[in-house]
Amino acid sequence: MTTSLITGSTSGIGAAFARQLAADGHDLVLVARDTKRLRDQATGLHDRHGIKTEVLAADLATDGGTDAVELRLADRENPVDLLVNNAGFANKGPYLDVPVADELKMLKVHCEAVLRLTSAATEAMRERGRGGVINLASVAAFMPRGTYGASKAWVVQFTQGVAKDLAGSGVRLMALCPGFVRTEFHQRAEKSMDSIPSWMWLDADKLVAAALTDLARGKSLSIPDPRYKVMMGVVKVLPRGLLGGVSSKTGRKGGPR
Repeated sequence: MTTSLITGSTSGIGAAFARQLAADGHDLVLVARDTKRLRDQATGLHDRHGIKTEVLAADLATDGGTDAVELRLADRENPVDLLVNNAGFANKGPYLDVPVADELKMLKVHCEAVLRLTSAATEAMRERGRGGVINLASVAAFMPRGTYGASKAWVVQFTQGVAKDLAGSGVRLMALCPGFVRTEFHQRAEKSMDSIPSWMWLDADKLVAAALTDLARGKSLSIPDPRYKVMMGVVKVLPRGLLGGVSSKTGRKGGPR
């Protein structure tokens, strides 16, 4: 039986990963800030799929929270076979309207926590000669989107770099870059989604299924939808000035996951 650890597991893409992995027979370590929601989620998945569930309440914006998850990932007696670094958030408002403290908090969750947890997980996985890490980025990583886009661009570059360094070790790493997904993510950031065309919305469960398939195929980057693959191909050839203008209109008011 394999064990998967998912951060930000109680909602959105994290919850979709938990459902899919539980259905596939993985035992789960569920990580989020809300203890009650974690326990409710763990009970539901255990009852439905007969798997073992473990809850770990932790706020990855704090050193103590990241320390606790890091310690769990380093446990050689109860190894984690798959880490899904899903926890993340967006800030409301344009640059300079957002307090610097909130921007630094984002970097702590999106970058520092991802670095520390990936390091703890892959060190133990390399010793066993197997394992996988999925780091949640975003298609925003390929567009000028301030701190959010920059942090997700870091996730992509970091993950692909580590994947190259660990090639042949049995440990796989992949950056997952979704587009717009109907989750609590946008609600928490108080984003208005009225201007987003219906065809741009993705289903979280289908996204996760595609992502797990890409990981099994050894991909280090997953954009799990043909529509977004085409869009990102166009982004590569657009002039940076034009791209910046488009991004600013959809940016913090309606950015992708």
